[in-house]
Amino acid sequence: MTPMAAPVLSLPTNAHQETIDFLRRLSSMLTGGRNAEMLLEAASQIETLSRRAATAEQSLAEQQQGHARNLELREVAELASDNLIAEMESLKAQLDAELASLREQLDEAKRQAETDRDFFTEQTQRLQARADVTEAQLTEANAELEVYRRPAEIDDSIAVVPVASLQLARTQFDYLAEGFANKGDLISQTICEIGARAIDKALNGNEPGNDGPPAI
Repeated sequence: MTPMAAPVLSLPTNAHQETIDFLRRLSSMLTGGRNAEMLLEAASQIETLSRRAATAEQSLAEQQQGHARNLELREVAELASDNLIAEMESLKAQLDAELASLREQLDEAKRQAETDRDFFTEQTQRLQARADVTEAQLTEANAELEVYRRPAEIDDSIAVVPVASLQLARTQFDYLAEGFANKGDLISQTICEIGARAIDKALNGNEPGNDGPPAI
């Protein structure tokens, strides 16, 4: 609350002027001398003091008004400062909460990244192991295919295989190819299908019109 300005007490201007006029009339009624001069001097001093009092009173009133305005401005400034401080504290709390949330999200992202990295490493190692096994199987199958692709010659180096054995091997390749297909192992499935076709080619060489068992 703005403090009330202290009241300024002063004599009415008319009372001062009446006193001055009275002293001057009284001085004019005297026939001169020291008393008349003292009355005139007193009237002049009262008039001077009255003017000075009026000026001081006006100056004091202006100072009090200025002080009141300053107090009002100070109260407004303090209120604005309190509002800014409260807003700053609110923004600081909001910022702290957002930073904490971001740190938590970063930590979660790091944990997820580590989990994904471990998973992908394990998957890569597993796939690499399967690729090594498949490569070994493919090398073995290629070696067998090279044997099947050699031209048949009637000499001591040719192995004669019974048709029943080739048909059994053909059935086993079909069974294995179907099993690999169900597991999604396309490479092993392809190897078995290639082996089956090679046996079909050998069996076709033993169709009617070809004498003797097929040569491998």
